Amino acid sequence: MGNLFGVNPQVLALALARMSESVGNSFLIVVLPLFIASDFVTGGTFGLTEVAITGIVLSLFGFVNSPLQPFTGRLSDRTGRRKIYVLFGLAVLAAASFSYSFVSEYWHLLGLRVLQGVAGAFIIPTTVALVNDLAAETNRGGNMGTYNTFRLVGFGVGPVAAGAVVAAGPYTLQFGSVNAQISGFDATFYFAAFTAILALFLVLVLIDDPDIEPADPDDDDASLAIFDPAGKHTLDPVFTLSVISFFMAIGIAVFATLGDLINTRLDQGPTMFGLQFAAFVLAQIFLQMPIGRATDFYGRKRFIVLGMALLVPTTAAQGFVLDSWIMFGARFAQGVAGAMVFAPALALAGDLASETTSGTTLSALTMAFGFGVAAGPLLSGFLVEFGFHVPFTLAALLAGIGMVLVYSQVEEVRTPNRRAAPADA
Repeated sequence: MGNLFGVNPQVLALALARMSESVGNSFLIVVLPLFIASDFVTGGTFGLTEVAITGIVLSLFGFVNSPLQPFTGRLSDRTGRRKIYVLFGLAVLAAASFSYSFVSEYWHLLGLRVLQGVAGAFIIPTTVALVNDLAAETNRGGNMGTYNTFRLVGFGVGPVAAGAVVAAGPYTLQFGSVNAQISGFDATFYFAAFTAILALFLVLVLIDDPDIEPADPDDDDASLAIFDPAGKHTLDPVFTLSVISFFMAIGIAVFATLGDLINTRLDQGPTMFGLQFAAFVLAQIFLQMPIGRATDFYGRKRFIVLGMALLVPTTAAQGFVLDSWIMFGARFAQGVAGAMVFAPALALAGDLASETTSGTTLSALTMAFGFGVAAGPLLSGFLVEFGFHVPFTLAALLAGIGMVLVYSQVEEVRTPNRRAAPADA
């Protein structure tokens, strides 16, 4: 089967698998706070408030999987295999999701979130490396954009459906003359496990490991550097792309913690906050694929620079607007900016990576993004005490620094298709 609109069929299958897994995994973002606040979970809180426990449980996934990603990415490079690590991660994720149905104490939740974080460390960098391996140099942006679009569809659908599944419970299942009742919480945990198993099946059946040479364990080119070893710039370009991914993720995530304050400030209900939160994802879903394809034709760097520039006003504005729909517009515009940065940055890092180091190289960006998503809510919760606009202003400042870093420290490493075509004619 040939490529569809320049997208490798196996990349499309991998994107569908990640979409399935993301639906179930994002269920837990909504369900776990409700589960913690319910009577199903008891036991000691380690001297912390319930709100603090909730924050720790939600943040653990990012703080566990992010630092492990370079190790799992490097492991996949050294063995020359990706698929087995994706399957292992999905199996662990499915088992952990199912095990939530047995939880009765807070420490159970902490243990399972750590386990899910480990699973994520095997899934995230190896799937991105697989996309990079399966894509050609001339269509890497389009393939990365497609992969991210499907993943974000899953991430966006999950939270919307999760609350409805919990609220509709308990459910009655009939087995002959025996009736079994399943709580709304258990139903969501079973569903999350099912989506991970479905993703595992898709990868098992539809994905083949590309034929790549295992990396040499002593290969210095596979190591992550801070300073440019070539001496052309001060900072290593992959490190620079990782830094701006971290800055971008912080700017996205500072919004999430401030729901109650935003609702009070804008005199709105939680439904409107949900729409504002989803606006960023909505813009990403619409634009990741076309922007990714555009970078194949016009180059990656210009999109990343413009995206970081657009992040500055769209992030800062969220700290000052006083109208709900203007806030929605700011979040959507921030999503446009994010779409111009994330997939193009991954594609550019893929251009920079050699065939035997893509797992290590791309894991630097996914790790940085994960740290930013985890750090953003903690940062905003602390800084908002100094003024509502402060976390947004700081995030906007970081985006501005990121724009300067990309402009000065990163170069294109391939000829865009638009300029290459006449030479090939």
